[in-house]
Amino acid sequence: MFEKILIANRGEIACRVIRTARRMGIATVAVYSEADANALHVELADEAVCIGPAPARESYLVADKIIAACKATGAQAVHPGYGFLSENESFCDALEREGIVFIGPKTHAIAAMGDKIASKKLAKEAGVNTIPGWNDPIESPERAVEIARGIGYPVMIKASAGGGGKGLRVAFNDAEAHEGFASCVNEAKNAFNDDRVFIEKFVEEPRHIEIQVLGDAFGKVVYLNERECSIQRRHQKVIEEAPSPFIDADTRRAMGEQAVKLAKAVQYQSAGTVEFVVGRDKSFYFLEMNTRLQVEHPVTELITGLDLVEQMIRVAAGEPLTFDQADVKLDGWAMEARICAEDPARGFLPSVGRLVKYRPPVQTQSATHAVRVDTGVYEGGEVSMHYDSMIAKLICHGRTRDEAIARLRDALDDFVIRGPNHNIAFVSSVLGHERFAAGRFTTAFIAEEYPQGFDPAAAEFEDAPLLLAVAASVHQRYNERASRIVGQMPGHEFRIKPEAVVRLRGVAHFVQLDVDGDDHVVSIDGKPHRLVADWKVSDPVYRGELDGKTFAVQVERIGLRYRLQHRGVRVDAEVMSQRAAELLARMPVKAAPDMSRFLLSPMPGLLREVSVKPGQAVKAGERLAVIEAMKMENILRAERDGVVEKVSAGAGESLAVDQVILVFAAG
Repeated sequence: MFEKILIANRGEIACRVIRTARRMGIATVAVYSEADANALHVELADEAVCIGPAPARESYLVADKIIAACKATGAQAVHPGYGFLSENESFCDALEREGIVFIGPKTHAIAAMGDKIASKKLAKEAGVNTIPGWNDPIESPERAVEIARGIGYPVMIKASAGGGGKGLRVAFNDAEAHEGFASCVNEAKNAFNDDRVFIEKFVEEPRHIEIQVLGDAFGKVVYLNERECSIQRRHQKVIEEAPSPFIDADTRRAMGEQAVKLAKAVQYQSAGTVEFVVGRDKSFYFLEMNTRLQVEHPVTELITGLDLVEQMIRVAAGEPLTFDQADVKLDGWAMEARICAEDPARGFLPSVGRLVKYRPPVQTQSATHAVRVDTGVYEGGEVSMHYDSMIAKLICHGRTRDEAIARLRDALDDFVIRGPNHNIAFVSSVLGHERFAAGRFTTAFIAEEYPQGFDPAAAEFEDAPLLLAVAASVHQRYNERASRIVGQMPGHEFRIKPEAVVRLRGVAHFVQLDVDGDDHVVSIDGKPHRLVADWKVSDPVYRGELDGKTFAVQVERIGLRYRLQHRGVRVDAEVMSQRAAELLARMPVKAAPDMSRFLLSPMPGLLREVSVKPGQAVKAGERLAVIEAMKMENILRAERDGVVEKVSAGAGESLAVDQVILVFAAG
């Protein structure tokens, strides 16, 4: 077994590998860019080596710097995590030449499966179901349109070296095929330095279901059941679960056997994932094989009881698998949510900044359930624009799917993040959606159900009495604190009234609160409720019971309002006297300023391109600018016809959110 390994990655996956290595008694080496000098993975590792500036192409993607770090520290092996160099055959080959073990598959398997065009051909030869398409590189957008017409719309345009949603577009007509091809080529060249693109038939009403495989150096390959990964946004997974609520035992076995057949065809050693697109009739087709650990691997670990990182390390060290296919368990249900720094109310655009508060839920583990948090951040740390937007992964396990969903929603209510915008409320909303609960979804679920993104401040709340009771109780506790402070000053006694008006989104409710220690009797519009809670003003989460049902509501005081978040909904509650409520109702409403003349940056990022000039007339839908943030290219378009009056920002400039890029002429 290895004595020391280096993790050629950052963030939560680096921390994840370090935890397992430490449990196995293996020393660890972290590598980090200048931007990650204070990162969590650097603190957790036994040693750490700086490998360059913030941009990944100058640090995490430079194989020579990784190898130099191995030599300097005496690391015998490298775990690549996912992304960066994890599926780079030349990196694997370079390590091998230096006598350093790559904790992953051999070079020939990466070469065969890492190229999507080659892997589709090989899969077909191995007897694996494949999708109709054009598997040779395409030289121009005009040729892409011609091929797409031949296959029949809709088609999927994909970068051969792509992954993680980069270099991928779905086209439903000639115009989308033409533009999608160009965008895929640009993204692929920037992200992977490989601009080859291919086209395949897009299966309508598709589900994305993948099979986890594990192979050793002695020819044994097993499959570890499936993961349902259909809840995606811009082809990036948001929620994953295992098993799938859609497929049956026979389909699972057929998919698993084909995945094993493909892995054996390339003499696969290590953990890998064979991805399939599954139609509504349960027909399935090979998409690609990821020759690395997947982001969503924890759900497989929770239903099988296996540590996939440990298995990868043992296989790389030359040990055989110690179990057979018949030994693979399917125990309960596991579900993972990716917690990302993004703004669902602005179309899920990236968000960056300091984590002013970061309080994940308490992790638990038992024979029947679990709450697990995989993260690479900490309170006070910063979410950078240079890397992926993921803050953490929240994974829950239960005996049934309903139990796993309920546990995950409870944990989300308990997950406090303040600073960058994030998707916690959105994920909770998806989990509570009736289609999701029933398992009736496809990869188009988010586009269909959340076409305008998701604004938690506009979402309908499930439990108004709970929010009203909590708002009244929080207000009471703040008043009690004020009373203790000013009560020490003669003549300034503070009288706390038991009754108040609580306004939720402009609707007033009369609430009376009788408090006896932690026991509250709350009357809401004349209806009594019993609230039990020992909440303190300093606690960002209000935990308690309302009418015997436990809950957690996030609380933040903003001015004279109380911001409450629960089950995917955010409300700003106003608590006041009856007289104040009467006067407030008479106040005029201030009109919002007209910002229609300005093109504002919807996110922080790098302005790659300004496509127009002062005096230029533009039509609705015309391309205005391109912003790059967190490795994604975002095109800004004109919302209506107009004339550009002024260009306020230039290509190459770093933009703040809401910074003015263009000004249009009045009228």
